[in-house]
Formats: sequence, C-alpha cells, structure tokens
Amino acid sequence: MNDEFRQMVIEKLRRGEPLPAEWARELFPPERREYELVYHGKEREEDILAETMAVPLQPVSTFGKDGGDWHNMLILGDNLQVMKTLLKMKEHGQLTNADGTAGVRLVYIDPPFATQREFRGSQEERAYQDKVTGAAFLEFLRKRLALLRELMSADGALYVHLDHKKGHYAKVILDELLGEHNYRNGIARIKCNPKNYTSRSFGNIHDFIFFYARNNTTTLNEVYLERVLADVLEDFPLVDETTKKRYKTSPLHARGIRHGETGELWRGISPPSGNHWRYVHATLDALDSAGLIEWSPTGNPRKRIYAEDSAGYAVQDIWDFKDPGDREARYPTEKSEELLTHIVKASSQPGDIVLDAFAGSGTALAAAEKLGRRWIGIDSGKLAIYTIQKRMLNLKSEIGNKGDPLRPKPFTLYNAGLYDFSTLRQLPWADWRFFALQLFGCKDEPHAIGGLKLDGKLRGASVLVFNHLEHSGQRIDEDTVRDIHLAVGKKIGQRFFIIAPRATFDFQQDYIDFDGVRYYALRIPYSIINELHHREFSALQQPNDETAVNDTVDAVGFDFIQPPRVEWTASVKKRRGQMLHEACLKIKRFESRARLRGVDTRGGLETLSMLMLDFDYDGDVFNLDAVFYAHQLQANHWQAWFPADGLGRNVMAVFIDIYGNEAREIIPRDKFRSLSAKPASAGTKEKPQV
Repeated sequence: MNDEFRQMVIEKLRRGEPLPAEWARELFPPERREYELVYHGKEREEDILAETMAVPLQPVSTFGKDGGDWHNMLILGDNLQVMKTLLKMKEHGQLTNADGTAGVRLVYIDPPFATQREFRGSQEERAYQDKVTGAAFLEFLRKRLALLRELMSADGALYVHLDHKKGHYAKVILDELLGEHNYRNGIARIKCNPKNYTSRSFGNIHDFIFFYARNNTTTLNEVYLERVLADVLEDFPLVDETTKKRYKTSPLHARGIRHGETGELWRGISPPSGNHWRYVHATLDALDSAGLIEWSPTGNPRKRIYAEDSAGYAVQDIWDFKDPGDREARYPTEKSEELLTHIVKASSQPGDIVLDAFAGSGTALAAAEKLGRRWIGIDSGKLAIYTIQKRMLNLKSEIGNKGDPLRPKPFTLYNAGLYDFSTLRQLPWADWRFFALQLFGCKDEPHAIGGLKLDGKLRGASVLVFNHLEHSGQRIDEDTVRDIHLAVGKKIGQRFFIIAPRATFDFQQDYIDFDGVRYYALRIPYSIINELHHREFSALQQPNDETAVNDTVDAVGFDFIQPPRVEWTASVKKRRGQMLHEACLKIKRFESRARLRGVDTRGGLETLSMLMLDFDYDGDVFNLDAVFYAHQLQANHWQAWFPADGLGRNVMAVFIDIYGNEAREIIPRDKFRSLSAKPASAGTKEKPQV
C-alpha cells in the first residue's frame, strides 16, 4: 500500500463513504499471515528495510596477515545500521561463503532479554539490567530480525536466544518474518543448577533458543554429545571375551511389512511377524563376516554395537550447557563455548560465514574461529569490542579455551557510526569521495548538469562532493552557492547537496535557499542533518556502570570521535584498610567533547563511562586487563586501585566517555614508583592501535 492509496482510504473513511470492493485485495492481501502480533509502534517490513540508514565501515586495525580475499570482521556500531551496510555488501557480491553462496550461512544472536530483572556479577554487583521492555523491545528485535533474514543465505539458519518472559512473543514475530513452516526447534537450554523452591513458582533453570531455517533447503549436520565413563558402563553392559571391548546389541529387524528383499527369508530365517530386516541380505552377510552379529542359543541374530564405534548421544532439543561461573566469565551474560560449538557445527561448514549481531564476549566468534568458519561480530559497546579483541588474540586450540595457543586468522576492527575524522582526512580523493557518499546514504551516480560534474544522488536530488584536496584552501561561501545556482538552478529541482569538510564552509546554517531551491551543506565531521531523516540522530551511548553493559542500543546517524581531555596522577601507596602497597591511578580532571545533532557539547566527570587498563602494554595492541566503571571510580574518589606487582614497562590507560570517545594514555612504570606524577592531558604523541 503506497502513500497515495493510503490517503485515499483515509479520505473515504473520513467522509463516511464505503470502500470499493476492488480495494479488498490491497487492504487484505490473501498472502498475509493468518495471525500476527500487534503492538504500538510496529512498522512495516518494507519501511524498515528501505529507511534503515547504512553507515560505512571505517577500518581501525587489522590483526594478522595473509588473509586472502576475506578478513573476519569485528564491528563497533549499532547493529541495525551495520547490517544494512552488510546487506549492500551482499548485494555487491562481497559477502560470500567459501563455496560461493551469497549471504550469511549461520546467524546466532543473544539479544538483551528486556526483563527488568537484575543479574548478579562476580562480587554480587549488578551485572546488567535491561532497560527496553514491552512493545519497544519487540520492535527493537523485530527490526533487526528483518535485516538478518535478508542477510542470510538461501539455505541459512537462524538461532535466537531469549528467556522465558520474552521468548514466546519473539516466536510469533519469527513466524511472521521467516514463516512458521521454517520453524525447526524450540531448544530448552539448562542455564544453571537447580534453585531453591519458592512459594510462588518453580525454579527457573532454562531459557530458549529458537532455531529457524531460511527455507526447506536448509540442512542440519549431525552433532553428538560425548559419553562419559558412567554412561559407557551403563549403555554398553557387555564385554567381548577376546578383545575386552564393551558393546551392546540391537535388533536386526524393524516394524513394518516389506515386499522386497528385506521382507524375505535370510539364511532360512524370517523376520518376526509384522517386521522386516533393517538391511538387505548382502549387508547382513557382511556384518556377520565382520563378527558384528551375535547369535543367541535359539538362533536369533542381533547386531553388535561397540562403545568405541559410537559417535555419542545424538543431540536432542534439551541442552545442558550452563553459563560460565563467575570466575570463568569474561563478560556479563557470557554463554559457554560448548553451547556455541554445537550450534556452529550443526548449521555450518568450514568456510561458511557466522554472524553474531550482539557479540558480547565473542563466544560465537571464538567457536567459529576454532571450527574453521568465517565470522562477523557486531556490538555497540567498547567493553565488548576490547573483550573480544583480547579473546581472539589469546585463543587456545580446544573448546573451553584449553590446549595450545591458537593464532586466529586475520580479522579487522571497524568503526561504524563513530568515525575518526583525522584518519578520513588523509584518504586519497577516490576513497574520500566514496566514503562521503556512503556516509550520507547517497548513490554513487556520476552525472553532469549544465557542465557541472556531480557525484551522486540523494533521494533523487543531485550531490556534489567537494574536492578539498585539489582545491586546497578554497572556501565554500554564499557566493559559491549562488554561482552554482546561476549555472544549474533551473535544472536541478528543489534540492541540491554539497558534501565537504566542515572547515571548508564559510556559513553556519544547514542550508541556503535561492529561488525555491534549497542547497544543503553536509559537513564532515558532522552529525546527520535531522531534516533528512524521519528520526533524530541518537549517539552510540556507552555504559557508566555494570547495570547498563547490555542495554539495547538504537542509534540513528553518525558522529565523529573527539577525544576527551584527562588529567591524572599515578602512585604506589597503601589503600586505607589494606596491608600491601597498590598502584593507584587518580583522575584529577575529565572533560568530554561531543557534537550531538550538530551542537558542540562539553561535560565533566559525569560523562565518564569507564576506565580500561592494560597492565603490560606492548606498544602495539591494547590487551584489556581491568575495567573500572564510573560509579566505581566515583565511590573511590575517582581512584582506580590495582596490583602493583603486575605492572609491565608501560601501562595503557583508555578513558572512555559515554559517547564512545577515547583518550589513551601510555603511562611508564616509573610513574607509579613515586607518590605523585605530573598531570597529563589526553592524547599522546604515539597513536597506538586499539
């Protein structure tokens, strides 16, 4: 239903007129589902796919070399916008599995459950508390599922991990988006040990994993659970006298009458009444020759099955994979690697792409890496990104992070929606032009009007990307816009867009009008102009305490990195009530700078999100060792305390504001030997990799 038809319906209803019978198919299309979940704020699928803004990916760091045509991807950003960008990559043949199939073969997501229930951390502190509930959460999830469906390969698989309070609502949404006929399993995952009985409810020890296929071509690989010794002794009670191997026997017949060879006599023996042989005669002869048929004293044959030849228990739809304990977990709500290993094995092959759009601690990515899959991880939190980065660079070969060190295949860290302008400014012209068009959602469509060469289109209007490299020092003022108008004003319609670095423009307003034509200034760096979108820009918020680590993020638009200013002192001393000396990093001053909706804002310590530390920085890669949230620092008078004996030659401190901006400080160990250190401002001469 387009806008024109919708308006016609509204007018008819407003005037109290009956709707024409021929409109019935448009209003109630027969292909619509028999039922759907209705709630406030539910958008049309078509609008979600069309209006979601794609944001370009800015490479930050690449880890490893010789990755060939594919590098695994770790992306910081709002997963909705990132997935729209990935969808464009799929359409251009840039998202393919090893066998050439377009799209993601396996999607696993563990989104925030939106239960308003507190979770406990390692020191009985709140690990996180979901903020989005009800209809808002369902629409938040539905939008992302709509993009995920489009990203999947034709034979892809989707696993959605939710709790018992929101899972059933999500099931209806999944049926709408992927079709109830593509629903394969509702897996009950036992997440913890039994709880104490209460007077109000039974103990809740499980959550749900909904498994959907993209269509009927999606297949499932056989996955087995390994038997423990006690199971072997119980399941294989017999012992071969010669080899001492344990075995069991099973019937060689099955229910049902067959009229072919399996229903006939074999060695003069007929299958029991109403049954047939499980195998043709040649196979039965081969089994007997191999000593795999045991004959009873009455001449009844049974097949021998040895324990060592058994693959284990075939996986059913109840899984006992408990969450990691407090000591083992790297991240709130982390799932076990064994759980994700089963999912990756079951629904992908080596070389297939595995996507986790709520990557968290990176368990799905680690499992994919160890099993030879390609992977893409997306998360909006800096803590998640640094946790995953460390995890991937410190992998062990065996599941559960045991065994020998495993060097991961090359992966690249990207920013999406929060960009480093200083790096962008250094791009060659062709790369700058491409990035600028992507940034504002423009089509790369070179054309010329009145002799003026233009670069693209934005909602049908012409776009000019100003070449600031070729015209260094040249400014764009009102006279420049007037000259463009005199040359092409009558031929370009009602809108025209000029993209250029912010400092190139000599006027402050977002647009200039000439004779009914509006000339927009799209500045870089600059947050997206609200008038061009249905929703206002919202920043990529970072948490300032554990309760917000897994908050749902729904950011629209983009912004640019503006490092905060920080002053600190470092020392080694005794903390009150402690016997041993500890290292102490005290924040004396913190000032964030952000550009929200085109307005420069500043804030103090209230805008600090967290402090991350690498106790032994190697000068190359930041390796996360400790996290201090703002509320923890405030409670300790803005001091972070940590063991002094674990410090290396240099300590890397990363101060992050609530908008995702970072100030990085390399602090020599010597600074911690004295009781005070000279305050330092944000930014170092060396710019380390993240």
